[in-house]
Amino acid sequence: MSDLAPTTGGGAAARTDGDNRYKAVQQKLKTLGTAMDLAANELETLLRGMRMNAQRAEGLAVDIANAELDRKFIEMTNQVSVALGGAAVEVRKLHETAQEVSGLTTDVRRTHARLYEGLDTIRSGRKERTPKPGFFAH
Repeated sequence: MSDLAPTTGGGAAARTDGDNRYKAVQQKLKTLGTAMDLAANELETLLRGMRMNAQRAEGLAVDIANAELDRKFIEMTNQVSVALGGAAVEVRKLHETAQEVSGLTTDVRRTHARLYEGLDTIRSGRKERTPKPGFFAH
């Protein structure tokens, strides 16, 4: 049937720690975008396999009918085909969502860079320490 196996990462997931420095946020966004791209690719492969298996099951139901086997086997095989087709529709939606999140992550990363890269360059280039956030609010 399918040779897909779940992956366990390999560094695909972004850490969700409290490190909100510019470079850390950029790296987390890059990691998230990469993970979504990988997920979209795997979901596309899964979708193709599910559609192919649904077509096979439908063809098998026809073959069973032509062999004049019991009607219950034809119905069960048709139900498998319909179920795979329905699951493929949902996988397609998930695939589209993963692609959308990947694109939005890229947009967020660019916007974050546009807004904060200059400030990070200034802060990183000086030898004096920067006050903690909220210092000037008092």
